[in-house]
Amino acid sequence: MITMTFAEIAEITGGRLVNAAETVTVTGPVEYDSRKVGPGGLFVAFAGEKVDGHDFAAAVVEAGAAGVLGTRDTGAPGVVVADPLAALAALARVVVSRLDKLTVVGLTGSSGKTTTKDYIGQLLGRLGPTVAPAGSLNNELGFPYTVLQATTETRFLVLEMGARGIGHIRYLTEIAQPRIGVVLNVGAAHIGEFGSVEGTALAKGELVEALPSSGVAILNADDPLVSAMASRTSAAVVAVGEDSSAALRATEVAVDSTGRASYQLVSGDKSGNVRLAVAGRHQVANTLAAAAVALAAGMDFDELTAALGEVGIVSGRRMDVFDRPDGVRVIDDSYNANPSSTAAALRALAAMGEGRRTTAVLGYMAELGEFEVSGHAEVGRLAAELGVDRLIAVAGNARPILDGAAGFTGWPGTAYLAADQDAAIEILKEDLRADDVVLVKGSRYRTWDVADWLRRSEEVQPT
Repeated sequence: MITMTFAEIAEITGGRLVNAAETVTVTGPVEYDSRKVGPGGLFVAFAGEKVDGHDFAAAVVEAGAAGVLGTRDTGAPGVVVADPLAALAALARVVVSRLDKLTVVGLTGSSGKTTTKDYIGQLLGRLGPTVAPAGSLNNELGFPYTVLQATTETRFLVLEMGARGIGHIRYLTEIAQPRIGVVLNVGAAHIGEFGSVEGTALAKGELVEALPSSGVAILNADDPLVSAMASRTSAAVVAVGEDSSAALRATEVAVDSTGRASYQLVSGDKSGNVRLAVAGRHQVANTLAAAAVALAAGMDFDELTAALGEVGIVSGRRMDVFDRPDGVRVIDDSYNANPSSTAAALRALAAMGEGRRTTAVLGYMAELGEFEVSGHAEVGRLAAELGVDRLIAVAGNARPILDGAAGFTGWPGTAYLAADQDAAIEILKEDLRADDVVLVKGSRYRTWDVADWLRRSEEVQPT
């Protein structure tokens, strides 16, 4: 965070200064995890159901923190406020307003947000100091927390925006207004909250509505619900995709045996070869969006085509492909799941598993509402269509995945219903072979143990 006195923080947040002189200065980062607070930093204490951050106030100050922002006087220097979350938002607004050389980039979408954010951060990092932290910091806590990592040296601030209802993205844009906005796609993620993909589009489009007329809206030309958002912004619109209407376009797309895509990047009369180092055909769309941001920020086209081939995975459990010493290839995409992202991961499995035995370990996909059964059945059917050899659904609420696969006539694969992750691991133990390709995919935490076991285990049967 930029340097601020406690007096300033109290005034900005509407809080009360306690146990400290007004001139005491916060010079370090803002953190809500007491283990991460550094010298001169500000610790934000939240009172949770199981853990109360205020209990760690003395320890963080002893470790060098300047003080504590919380809802009660802990005896430590700091500021007492009514609502720490609102206080973080207020601080973030002021930080952005004081950084006049900062370009704010916002992005949203039903899938691919974090991965694309990571790519944007890597590209913009070539142009100047960039804040784009790993992970999905895209809600009312993670968003201002990310903003507060910006300093006077920061040139680019890349912000991921999530939503579970109308008005959520609008609220985030009021904390930090983007100049460049990206909408990746509109799918079934959180459809249980939105009620329909049209409702999802209405919410996601709040990002482009918030852009200034001097800004840039980057929209997916291959998604009709996204491309239609052009009418909702006064900013310049850059369409990206494989459609012929896209201003920044990928042509001649090909995927090799490792699942990595290559394509011709075309912009006006310029074109260049791109070969990605990350797996999955869906990375074409993600890297196109990141490329458009880089061009809008001033990157040279030729430099961009070379840089796209060097971007990699930053945030964990997102298309993290690794080969074990025994020859088993694992695709750990277990961070989260919805029908669209699971379909993309299954296609990557099929591409990487050509000529090899493939296994998909698929967990429950949350927040699908009335589409829960059909959404799971849809990915099961796709797995069968793609010829996945073994399909393991984790936990009973994922059973419709197997029903969908069984409904595809002629699928020769084998289906298993694992009661939990331990049971899924036992299934793998019994018949995991060298040269297998295994995908692990599921909503948060529901398949992480499986992925972790695959990473550390070398127990396989001979081929």
